[in-house]
Amino acid sequence: MSGATYAAAGVDVEAGERAVDLMRAAIARATRPEVVGGVGGFAGLFDASALKRYERPLLATSTDGVGTKVAIAQALDVHDTIGIDLVAMVVDDLVVCGAEPLFMTDYIAVGRVVPERVAAIVRGIAAGCAQAGCALVGGETAEHPGLLDPDAYDVAGAGTGVVEASALLGPARVRPGDVAVAMRASGLHSNGYSLARHVLLGQYRLDEQVPDLGRVLGEELLEPTRIYATDVLDLAQALGPELHAVSHITGGGLAANLARVLPAGIHLVVERASWRPHPVFELISGAGGVSRTEMERTFNQGVGMVAVTAPQVAGDVCARLAARGVDAWVVGECRQRDGEAGDAPAKGGGGGAVTLVGDHPR
Repeated sequence: MSGATYAAAGVDVEAGERAVDLMRAAIARATRPEVVGGVGGFAGLFDASALKRYERPLLATSTDGVGTKVAIAQALDVHDTIGIDLVAMVVDDLVVCGAEPLFMTDYIAVGRVVPERVAAIVRGIAAGCAQAGCALVGGETAEHPGLLDPDAYDVAGAGTGVVEASALLGPARVRPGDVAVAMRASGLHSNGYSLARHVLLGQYRLDEQVPDLGRVLGEELLEPTRIYATDVLDLAQALGPELHAVSHITGGGLAANLARVLPAGIHLVVERASWRPHPVFELISGAGGVSRTEMERTFNQGVGMVAVTAPQVAGDVCARLAARGVDAWVVGECRQRDGEAGDAPAKGGGGGAVTLVGDHPR
């Protein structure tokens, strides 16, 4: 009678090794000159002597996942884009302070290792890292039989970046009269999917063509999150001290995320009339009877990133972003705060006030 084995308990070590072999080429493309070594070590290595060119380098770090958007990828059996979402959620939290993303690591928890599926996820992560200009220096795939269903998985990642202390972006730079420049989102990005799935999957199939969207619902919901890292870094280099703050519009929506990059004495008034949200937001609102307040505190409403700049450079900012393929427009202006509470408290506490006024075009 043979004894118990790890494989009999549901963990296939050999499948994990096959997954690593399948992802090697993708990881090799997501690199930087400072990376030391390759796949297979216990830790990823990054040559920190590259930071000697900084007078006072500040390291920035961020970690995130993609929430229940993974349920859409699993339902559609499409796994090579969810990694782009993961990178976007991590690196665009780094770049808002002006930090250049240097490297990322990932963690993938699966119910059962299917090498091709794991490799597809990592290909997406590597593609996102290449877009962001950072390296994928390591990761972990953990098989959790009995904890996760065989075809279920979740992903998370962590990233590190660097910014010169004198170039740090944030509330200390923002002044009355500054303007906010919005950068259009690619869609829902990676927030609010629990509400989106609750509303839409009760009325539509993922493989159903939805006239209001002009495509199949599953394609819309799986649209990768736009990565703005190199666009923001380009602005920082071009504008210097005239770029004051940047906000990544994620969970909590425009008001809560913008308020966190404003000082307590600033009130930013956002004009809804300056843009029309993507059709998917209108679909969710209409199909679920979701109030405007609930939509605006759950979704990005079509704005993925916002730069707060000196007013005299706003036109140049929009033109520079347009040349890089980013639709951008002036969305509001900063004023001296006079006791206004704003539409939502700053995510994480503190911050200024943000009020959305008017109505979106129809």
